[in-house]
Amino acid sequence: MALIGDDVEWLPPFRSAESGFRNKAKMVVSGTAQEPRLGILDDAGVGVDIRDCGLHVPAVRDALPVLAAFVTRAALTPYDLGTRRGELKYVLVTASPDAELMVRFVSRSQEPVARLRKHLSWLEEALPNLVAVSLNLQPEHKAVLEGDREIPLGGTGRLTMRMNGHRLHLRPQSFFQTNTEVAAGLYRESQQWVDEVAPRSVWDLYCGVGGFALHVAARGRAVVGVESSPEAVAAARESAHEAGLQDVSFLAGDAAQFALGTVGSSPDLVVVNPPRRGVGPELARWVESSTVEHVLYSSCNPDSLARDLASMPSMSPVRARLFDMFPQTSHAEVLLLLERRHERGLPLGRD
Repeated sequence: MALIGDDVEWLPPFRSAESGFRNKAKMVVSGTAQEPRLGILDDAGVGVDIRDCGLHVPAVRDALPVLAAFVTRAALTPYDLGTRRGELKYVLVTASPDAELMVRFVSRSQEPVARLRKHLSWLEEALPNLVAVSLNLQPEHKAVLEGDREIPLGGTGRLTMRMNGHRLHLRPQSFFQTNTEVAAGLYRESQQWVDEVAPRSVWDLYCGVGGFALHVAARGRAVVGVESSPEAVAAARESAHEAGLQDVSFLAGDAAQFALGTVGSSPDLVVVNPPRRGVGPELARWVESSTVEHVLYSSCNPDSLARDLASMPSMSPVRARLFDMFPQTSHAEVLLLLERRHERGLPLGRD
């Protein structure tokens, strides 16, 4: 991270609990319908059951044995990579801060739908905190977690993540941070930093379900969120409507194309929370050539962050904080506040 100089204000790291922090489980289903294994595949492609993994929050950990029993009850045959037979590929579980659950089954085809619906009442009785159940179709034989089509099976179809006084609605195929406590801290910090520089207008690019956008929408500030997932955009719009935010809007589309297509119009501040690949050269060059005064950059990849900063030499990092989003690993989230350099190559507000 050589592009972040000594004059940056580094705040103390935001720490996480070492265990019981993962709000989601993405479990490969292997074995047989009678004796399913929920977990991961080892180097030889053999399933390893990790239902008792201590990283998951209690609501997820408690649900996994029930879901394994449901696989047996509904006769859901695990997909076998070697023979390319079977149906059920993954069980995906997400827990809200209130311990409510969203469960998604990922299957090769619609073949299990009738059995899933037949036994759904048993699952809802066994998991009274279950609020959303669906089947995702992923027919291809490749390392892709889920497909495009989602079949609702029961519940409300969404999981509400309550944090910092906001209600963020998570729908199937929507992204949300893995560590709820650290995500709440990240959003609080972002809100404080944005309030300090007091922009009149904000774009939240890669906005997901609207976590950053909803937190920084205050004092009549105009906020536009852009996200490629239509499901996430629908959820963000619902949250904004519930909160009574009149000057907050969300659009489905590509972040770079949105910025490049908005000729002659730039916000005062841009929030970016991109995937591991970063914002990329096109969007970084747009920021560099725009009139944007501040960028709030949340990154999970130091390498792509360094590349993006190199493409925005006029934007100077002035404040940073590390968020331990992924305890017991070398990965972390870093939040950076960037200011545009002006006369004498100095950041705004510095002599």
